[in-house]
Amino acid sequence: MMNPKILNSTAFKFCPFSVKQKKLLTWWLRESPYYDYDMVIADGSIRSGKTVAMIDSFVTWSLFTFSGEAFIIAGRSAGSLKRNVLRPLFQILKAKNIGYEYNRSENYIIIGSNTYYCFGAANEASQDAVQGLTAAGAFADEVALFPQSFVEQMIGRCSVAGSKIWMNCNPESPYHYIKTELIDKKQEKRILHLHFTLDDNLSLSGEVKERYHRMYSGVWYDRMILGLWRIAEGIIYDMFSPSNTYNDDTRPQVLFGDAQRYIAIDYGTINPMVFLDIYDDGHDIWIEREYYFNSREAGVQKTDSEYMQDFKEFVGMERPRFVIIDPSAASFKELLRREGFRPKDADNEVNDGIRIMAMLFQLGWLHVHERCENFIKELQVYSWDDKAAVNSGKEKPIKQWDHACDACRYYCKTMIKRWRLPK
Repeated sequence: MMNPKILNSTAFKFCPFSVKQKKLLTWWLRESPYYDYDMVIADGSIRSGKTVAMIDSFVTWSLFTFSGEAFIIAGRSAGSLKRNVLRPLFQILKAKNIGYEYNRSENYIIIGSNTYYCFGAANEASQDAVQGLTAAGAFADEVALFPQSFVEQMIGRCSVAGSKIWMNCNPESPYHYIKTELIDKKQEKRILHLHFTLDDNLSLSGEVKERYHRMYSGVWYDRMILGLWRIAEGIIYDMFSPSNTYNDDTRPQVLFGDAQRYIAIDYGTINPMVFLDIYDDGHDIWIEREYYFNSREAGVQKTDSEYMQDFKEFVGMERPRFVIIDPSAASFKELLRREGFRPKDADNEVNDGIRIMAMLFQLGWLHVHERCENFIKELQVYSWDDKAAVNSGKEKPIKQWDHACDACRYYCKTMIKRWRLPK
């Protein structure tokens, strides 16, 4: 059943467009010098105004150029697609008084006589959903986070004469396939490449821009603020400092009464088993205690039953709201349920989880008690694998000294919702 109000859209309030946004809006027009190009890629900093301009450009072009054709709209997940693309799309359509029908169950939108099929590109299997579709165009949001197989399949599906493709992203590694296979070959592949910065979004105030400058450091600053394709190298949490630590004397006196308690677990048998005792007051996150058992150093392995006994002693009488745990730890999750705890599968997306955790440290919102010696030690040595990006185009941390870091990342990626982060 069609439901045009599924996202409860309000009309979009248009602000003046920058020069770069105008180029993005008009590149497909016959009088444009880029009319015969097949694709546009807009990369650069966050909040630079590229996404909304791309959505407006794409839907206007598709309605102006085609009738009765199929199109692809893709995001890195169903949730991010609704949040980042569909909501502003419906707002733009409402502002322009253009009717639409949204079939939520079948994931398509009808605008005029055209049909727009919606896809999440979370993993390699996602490409299967696109197979068999003949499309007149495509829009891909956050495309640098897509599997290469999905991007190649999407491009291959756009086989209708006159088809064009819109892509946007924040930069990743300079060895990423979007950079090496598309942007670096833009001339031969007839691709318009537009690089956006915060200054290209005329709706942002100086105060807001300054806030964004404070949110990131290191490689994340270069990518998210400067919009550079920079390799991640060296210490991952290089922004961590003594200012991110606390002790019993500097801990807020009302913390335990005001905050929700959680336990985050990185499950290990041969590798270390880690429990982190976390208090979240709705703004700041406090890592109060750690359990860190390294079977290699101890010379003995513990069973799940033994770990459960240690866990109950670690938790004490006050039950946590949730136990955030690696989704693969099936046996220990079952023990947690039997003991009356509430396990919650962690969101194990590595790089985005690292980015959120790094942002929280940079903002001074994530605190670690000085007695968490193993966690603090890991934060000081946890590093990027400088060979992985060169060899595969994919950035990976070195799988060493990462167990408490992983437990904390599980919590941050799973429980810190986007609305809690600065906008």
